[in-house]
Amino acid sequence: MEKLLFSDKDLVSVRALFLGESLDLKLLEKTDPLAIDPLVVSAGDNGCAVLFRYGAAVLFGLDPLEQVTFLQQLDTLVVKPLPNPATEDVNLRLDTTGVGRVENDVIWLSSFSVEQLQLVADVLAKSVVLEHYEDGTAKIFDQIEPFANSLQLTAKNASMGKELLRQIGRTLSIQNRIVGRVEIIDKPELLWDAPELERIYLRLEDEYEIRERNQALERKLDLISRTAETALELLQYNTSHRVEWYIVILIVVEILLSLYELFGPPAMP
Repeated sequence: MEKLLFSDKDLVSVRALFLGESLDLKLLEKTDPLAIDPLVVSAGDNGCAVLFRYGAAVLFGLDPLEQVTFLQQLDTLVVKPLPNPATEDVNLRLDTTGVGRVENDVIWLSSFSVEQLQLVADVLAKSVVLEHYEDGTAKIFDQIEPFANSLQLTAKNASMGKELLRQIGRTLSIQNRIVGRVEIIDKPELLWDAPELERIYLRLEDEYEIRERNQALERKLDLISRTAETALELLQYNTSHRVEWYIVILIVVEILLSLYELFGPPAMP
């Protein structure tokens, strides 16, 4: 049986935030949550929050002051908090005919059940995570593109290799977080117990273009990685090429010194 929330409302405000690298939820899971996997806890006077281990939180039915208060209480659970969290704001409305429809920042649901709120939270949480990494990837690409182009002209900067390795590391880190922690394209576990809600989830996933955005992000990350690796190989080639010239010069100098020792200085007239 569905557990209903906000029974006295026909509109519920929602805010999703990507707060940090992860959320430590062990203590909250030992309280009396409204649901688990994903974790749903009461918040404010009459609202709730859905929390994800990978660092996202989705707040339902909280006014601005309640949001600030709840997020302050959550601060100690956020691992490596982000200075400017990605956010998304929508409203929920009831409609039994167009369930899962998104229009003008309004999501239409058949009821405000905990399960449907969890599905909404799952999609919005993935959306703000994607937004964060989309922005981060764009910045990496902006940094690495002119940097890689400069290698075609010069290889005098010894720090170039370190910078390229750092960008490759950042790219791999993003790929690891998206695949290993957030699991963007995976369906939520609760659909195993409530398969009748899958249609709503798939519609929301499609409305927010979760799979398309994830694929586009993967392509950009792959392009950045290949660009950085190619530039690094070019840098290593240029460095090796210079070393070869140094060896040739040293050999020539050695030959000249040997000739000098054999024949001595030129005779004076």
